[in-house]
Amino acid sequence: MGFLGIGSWEILLIIVLALIVLGPAKLTDFARTLGKTVRAIRKASTDLTSAVTRELDKAQEEPTKEEKQSQPSPDASEQGPEVEKTGPTDRERHP
Repeated sequence: MGFLGIGSWEILLIIVLALIVLGPAKLTDFARTLGKTVRAIRKASTDLTSAVTRELDKAQEEPTKEEKQSQPSPDASEQGPEVEKTGPTDRERHP
């Protein structure tokens, strides 16, 4: 089993056919261009993978807004529950 499920004889046949169709001068240019293209695709794939990994790591490190709101502040737990104090209501003023 060779490259992409193609055996060594099939690869050799493809190379010979490419040599016949393209000729030796164009075949080297084609191979060079193909190599550059594959290298660029690999680099783009690696860059994309690292960017996504970096963003996922950053997202896991930062707590979300909901987590920040659900966590009580250290001062609030020591003081007890806050009660809003206002003046007397109309019913309390006029019995």
